[in-house]
Amino acid sequence: MKFRSDPRQIRGSLAPVVTPFTDDGALDPEGLRTLIRWQLASGSHGISIGGSTGEPGAQSTEERIEAMRVAAETIADQVPFLPGTGSAKLAETLELTSAARDLGADAALIITPYYARPTQEALYRWYATVATEFPDLPLIVYNVPSRTAVEIEPGTVARLFRDFDNIVGIKETTKDFEHFSRTYHACGPELLMWSGIELLCLPLLALGGAGFVSALANIAPAAVARMYELWEAGDQDGARDLHYRLHPLVDLLFVETNPAPAKWVLKDAGLLRSAHVRPPLIEPTDTGLAKIKALRAAGADLLEFPA
Repeated sequence: MKFRSDPRQIRGSLAPVVTPFTDDGALDPEGLRTLIRWQLASGSHGISIGGSTGEPGAQSTEERIEAMRVAAETIADQVPFLPGTGSAKLAETLELTSAARDLGADAALIITPYYARPTQEALYRWYATVATEFPDLPLIVYNVPSRTAVEIEPGTVARLFRDFDNIVGIKETTKDFEHFSRTYHACGPELLMWSGIELLCLPLLALGGAGFVSALANIAPAAVARMYELWEAGDQDGARDLHYRLHPLVDLLFVETNPAPAKWVLKDAGLLRSAHVRPPLIEPTDTGLAKIKALRAAGADLLEFPA
């Protein structure tokens, strides 16, 4: 919780680490430790688990809390820790957020409740309830309409940002780039914003973004972190060049449903013992695997796996 008191320190590439499982589908704590240590050694500026890339909907509450415990112990305040603690159930969201607070998380990433398609007023009350329950824990709204079937509107974000000091930012995972700008316009530059869309990570920095929570950091953490650092150093041409060179690896991630392609790459590189994804996801098909291999070859110069 080293960064909890000043969430503006939570900047740069915040890697949303996959959740490792064994071949028989059990949680793999040692695999998670290995991935986090590699992320830290590769220069990622923060660690997140339990977001969409972490398959939270396929895990029990107890498993998600255990993964947070392992992550918090491994990170040990070296970089900010932002676990995803949201759910479609309010009681579960509160339980997970309470665990994150007690384990020393620097902030909690709260997804909009999925499937139910709540109104904007309902979303306001949902986040207000969580914010009231945890006044000393920074909260980040997680907008990902492709997964949840609901989008939190800029005006609702602004209302929450105004009414609750501990709602400090938003992870925008929408391809509607106007939404990024309109949310900033509604809230002001003090809002912290991270992109969850890979090809909008760099453009967001031009609007004043704090960084990104990009699934690409799972396989190319050093390159993703370097892109942010180049921008911050004023090397816009270098950052832009890296952005374009990363395109094949971005395409690789979504050949089939994320995180199956990333897990296959990590296993093939020796960083995971298993590429297992839990149902309803499946490991890459033969057709998908051929595309993954071709795209990996196209972006191989940006992959820096341990020897």
